[in-house]
Amino acid sequence: QVQLVESGGGLVQPGGSLRLSCAASGITFNIYRMGWYRQAPGKQRELVATITRSTNSKYADSVKGRFTISRDNGKNTVYLQMNSLKPEDTAVYYCKGNSEVPGGYDYWGQGTQVTVSS
Repeated sequence: QVQLVESGGGLVQPGGSLRLSCAASGITFNIYRMGWYRQAPGKQRELVATITRSTNSKYADSVKGRFTISRDNGKNTVYLQMNSLKPEDTAVYYCKGNSEVPGGYDYWGQGTQVTVSS
């Protein structure tokens, strides 16, 4: 059974930091491109950051310089370090795994709420 379980969300003041984690089980983690997406109320889900199995990373323009994605293949976990948080970063954050092997499946986590407010 495949599971992606996010943790680390919560309420933080503007300018603060949070670190999200996504622990994967039931997949061969090191062949997956991992990503973080977010969805704010009334908006479409959007890409935040991705990291390939060779640790190449990409970021949305809105988070460049503030967020850092990383992975620990030994722990089957991907992280999102979020600094200098803004109210517009408020959203449910989802973890996604995309297989980099043809024919593989993609998986989503259930999401974790991040609220940036004073």
